[in-house]
Amino acid sequence: MAQGRAREFEYRREDFAILKRLSNQHSGIIVTDDKFDMFYARLSRRVRALGLTSFREYCQLLERGSGPEFTEFINSVTTNLTSFFREKHHFDYLKNTLIPELIRKNSIQKRLRIWSAGCSTGEEVYSIAMTLLENLPDRKGWDIKILATDLDTNVLATAAKGVYSKERITGLDAATTRRWFLTDGDLSASQVRVHPDLQKLVTFKQLNLMAPSWPMRGPFDIIFCRNVLIYFDSPTKEKLANRYGELIAPQGHLFIGHSESLHQLQTPFKLIGKTIYHKL
Repeated sequence: MAQGRAREFEYRREDFAILKRLSNQHSGIIVTDDKFDMFYARLSRRVRALGLTSFREYCQLLERGSGPEFTEFINSVTTNLTSFFREKHHFDYLKNTLIPELIRKNSIQKRLRIWSAGCSTGEEVYSIAMTLLENLPDRKGWDIKILATDLDTNVLATAAKGVYSKERITGLDAATTRRWFLTDGDLSASQVRVHPDLQKLVTFKQLNLMAPSWPMRGPFDIIFCRNVLIYFDSPTKEKLANRYGELIAPQGHLFIGHSESLHQLQTPFKLIGKTIYHKL
């Protein structure tokens, strides 16, 4: 939408500056100036739903600390882009290297913990679960748990439900589709549901990564935090990576997104592969 085009609601650069500041203070996300029109497009429905006449009024509401609406605000401006087995090399490494390594390492304790931080609508965490169940030769007696967290409560609800359009799985091979996706009477002809065995492994929780403390204690063998760091400035990236380091088990692994890096940051991680890090 061009900035000069007539809009339903008055929307000024001053309003955008307030919204950027509030988003950053709450989530740590850095919003660039080119998101001006995106913010209008995503938030105008909130202004309309609340019966307001301008973004100035909406900013005033948020600055008064309206809890429920602040959640709606963050949900609206958070970008969620994901797919099953996105960045396939991560899942190949998990299958071919990490799972055999963890089987040997944890053969006595038989405990495995993985955290998907920024799980979005669930495709990532269910891809992790599929990879685990297909490649643990004998999971009897294993204590396997996957934590999936996100700031956005709407995408978490979608993830926990585990229902997707058939379009979302068109890129998967036939064997994976048959084994892990179901159709039933509660779904439309264009929908599938993930297998209950996958859902049993995962616990979904809302979490703000910028919160001063996290409820989980770890240790995690693996943390996936992909396409999250890209929204933060360098000091915040470093702080977050070090917090992950505190929760990752010795010799554990951190996966980040394809356009992200910990280069020149002081962290306890060493790069060992394409956006794959090993805790020192």
